[in-house]
Amino acid sequence: MDFGACPSLIAVTSAHPVDRFEAPAGLNEVPAAVGSVLDDFFGRAIPHAAAIDPVVGDSATMLREFTMNGGKRIRPTLLYAGWCCGMSESGRPTAPGDTADPAEALRAGAAIELIQACALIHDDIIDRSDTRRGRPTIHRDIESTHTGAGWSGDAAAFGVAGAILIGDLALSWADDLFHGVGVAEELPAGTLRRGVARRAGAVWAAMRTEVLGGQILDIVNESRGNESVSAAYRVMEFKTAAYTVARPLELGATLASGSPGLIDALRSIGHDLGIAFQLRDDLLGVFGDPEQTGKPSGDDLVAGKRTALIAIGLNRAGATAGGELRGLIGRQLSPDELDRARSILIDVGAVADMEQRIDHLDERAQATVGALDVDSSVRSELSALGHRLGHRQK
Repeated sequence: MDFGACPSLIAVTSAHPVDRFEAPAGLNEVPAAVGSVLDDFFGRAIPHAAAIDPVVGDSATMLREFTMNGGKRIRPTLLYAGWCCGMSESGRPTAPGDTADPAEALRAGAAIELIQACALIHDDIIDRSDTRRGRPTIHRDIESTHTGAGWSGDAAAFGVAGAILIGDLALSWADDLFHGVGVAEELPAGTLRRGVARRAGAVWAAMRTEVLGGQILDIVNESRGNESVSAAYRVMEFKTAAYTVARPLELGATLASGSPGLIDALRSIGHDLGIAFQLRDDLLGVFGDPEQTGKPSGDDLVAGKRTALIAIGLNRAGATAGGELRGLIGRQLSPDELDRARSILIDVGAVADMEQRIDHLDERAQATVGALDVDSSVRSELSALGHRLGHRQK
């Protein structure tokens, strides 16, 4: 894919010696490029943490392993797609000081991965999950360390406390990495980059607030037993759609000085693809193959989550089936009980309803992508990536 103004080799400049990373030739190469940025960052950050005390270094290393192990790098890939849209936009203005650099997009994408690490670590605590990506969750891993070492106190509480702090460290380091991409550095007054720094920082700040706000809505809806589909969608708007797709696309385009019209279009695309992504996630949470997803199937039911799938199922079910389904939410389930819950969701039409919603959102997003006034190869890659978000199997 030819990005025109995108150089084939990019220089990442900081207070440290210049590092060089190959610029991705296509969106499929973004995960590896972002992985290189993360590896470089951890290589510099972990020794600083270890200098406080070896146990702090151990916690930082645990964060590194969690962040680098698996993960699809969806958010940084979408951010880079937004950056490519902005860079290839027809009639894109250039001006003195317009030094848009792919390194900014890659570092911002790596920073989002650290926010994602924080979100997953904390989410696993909230959901009381035992595994993530086929391995013990961070809090369970720390709990095992406590137990194995024979330390005093409650091992489970120690695991939770340690995981909370590691998640907090990830969030702190995300800001450090983002504000080192160049968008927050001192720049000559009046240059385009100063304006980009201000706009990108605003998007970043909004995204952080939205993902935490969505999580708050999620736990409140779960505790209230809120069964409305609109409430489930409200959680998706902020916990997933904005944070996973819309804001990364917007942030990438902002770093590339994309036009307001392009950014509005990318927000619309991100909203639709983000909702489709979460609807698919809801289906995988109940019907997914654990070997593919890395999590036990049925976890959402056991955790009592009021996902769109559950809300649609309860709203479509009659009194008998609805009562039975409610009795299978929020507790440990035997294999037969899990199969029964799945059967109810299929029989009342909730699964078919979800598939129709995903297809509709994908079609609407694809139409907006097709109308983008950007390079055709960028459109093609964004279209393919967007379709996969709603139709993946893991």
